[in-house]
Amino acid sequence: MNFFSPADVAKNYINTGKGKVNTPIPKMIILAILAGAFIAFGGVGATTVAVSIPEASLGKFIGACVFPGGLTMVLLAGSELFTGNCLLTIPLLEKEIKFSGMLKNWVFVYIGNMIGGILVGGAIIYCHQASLFSNAMAVSVISTAVTKCSMPFMDAFVKGILCNFLVCIAVWISFAAKDVVGKIVGLFFPIMMFVLCGFEHSVANMYYISAGLFAKLVPAYAQAAADAGIDTSALTVGNFFGKNLLPVSLGNIVGGAVCVGCAYWFIYLRKKKEQ
Repeated sequence: MNFFSPADVAKNYINTGKGKVNTPIPKMIILAILAGAFIAFGGVGATTVAVSIPEASLGKFIGACVFPGGLTMVLLAGSELFTGNCLLTIPLLEKEIKFSGMLKNWVFVYIGNMIGGILVGGAIIYCHQASLFSNAMAVSVISTAVTKCSMPFMDAFVKGILCNFLVCIAVWISFAAKDVVGKIVGLFFPIMMFVLCGFEHSVANMYYISAGLFAKLVPAYAQAAADAGIDTSALTVGNFFGKNLLPVSLGNIVGGAVCVGCAYWFIYLRKKKEQ
């Protein structure tokens, strides 16, 4: 076969996971910063193209087709992404890593991802890239951030589950491919679907909301948002963490670690131990 079977992917991920957990913390953080930046650039590209298309539904679709470039860079260039690393439950259940090791990876990778996302968010705003299309991009950035910070807790939580189910399936399919083209094609559709459906990805939101917060501080951008009728009162640092990142991150863990990681461990690895 020119691809790995699902059972092979589950088996191969055990060593992959052990390598992730055993990566020295400084390297882990740098790899995580890169991943946060890669996902952020996917978001920048998706927003830029969507704003340039008058028809909103078509713009959203095209933007969703651009965003998978972020995960492509994560998986092929080499980096550490919190949402993908939710699959570490596989080697954990195989008793090949400890819970403390998995938790260490999640914490430091999450922090690194946030640094990468915030750095790109700040750079995009302060290099005036958001002034494209007569500040229409800035309006879109602020509007997106406001929407994410205004979401009810359970909505954000469930959308986080749905999102990372698809993200981890995308990662899983990419691991099945044995060539670069196969990996890119395999990850494309699940990622495109989660963006198109408006599900919530914690690492992407580290960029989207931080960019909105930075844009809110620029008078020209804030005025453009006000002229568009956008109320930015909900766009605060407190809501960034409390109303979005907290429920979305918890949902991402359930969607990736439980719905994909635990499910595939049960199907492909636990069964073998019973034979």
